[in-house]
Amino acid sequence: MKFNVQTTLIKPLNDYLSKITLFQYNARLYLVNVIISGVSMGVFRLLFNFYILSLGFNEVLMGRLITTSSLTALIVALPMGYLADVIGRKRSLLIGGLLTGLSIIGMVLWPTIFVFYALNVVMGFSQSLWSITMSPFLMENSSEKERTYLFSFGHGLHMLSGFAGNWLGGYLTTMIGSQLSISSTDSTSYGWSFALFSSPTNLLLNFLMRTLLILCSSTCSTVNNRLSNSTTSPNLGTCPRLKYIQKQHKNQ
Repeated sequence: MKFNVQTTLIKPLNDYLSKITLFQYNARLYLVNVIISGVSMGVFRLLFNFYILSLGFNEVLMGRLITTSSLTALIVALPMGYLADVIGRKRSLLIGGLLTGLSIIGMVLWPTIFVFYALNVVMGFSQSLWSITMSPFLMENSSEKERTYLFSFGHGLHMLSGFAGNWLGGYLTTMIGSQLSISSTDSTSYGWSFALFSSPTNLLLNFLMRTLLILCSSTCSTVNNRLSNSTTSPNLGTCPRLKYIQKQHKNQ
């Protein structure tokens, strides 16, 4: 059977890329946020277990903390779904990111068993709120044409950024340790490696991206009202999002 590069590789790739160009503005901001969150959480997940062991705790506590966050996320899944409906998808994503970042900082500043358990419960809440909100948010910001591609592309980016975070985390402890003149396996190296990278990144950039998502909704509402009340095409400026809305309006 003859192998046709054009039919087998190039055409499917072009079709996939054409679907990516259909992603809406909110969806594209979400994908940027996936990259940022994936890298920062990749660093945290790699180093946190080493951090626990370096403090003198054993593997039992490590397993219990993982169980605590996962069990909490399972128990509060239904209430978090109701909360997301009440406060909105975008604000739910914002709150989830803020809780995660604050929890990471807290576990470095107050490394006690009680704080570990308490903040893993908080992370369970944020993890549940994030996972419950993600799929409905993507559904609301995609059409049937590109929806499957948006979900698959988002999951692919999440795995790739998590890999990048794991790779970066392997170097951070050595870098922090050399700067502080301590061992790379010291608890301070582990703690401040994921705290200095994961927490500010998760807090600042997640806050920025999700705030843009919230602001975008009000912008869309204003522009849609202008378009609905106008018989001509008003000048919406040079903003890519406004041009996108105007293009969608013309196609209706």
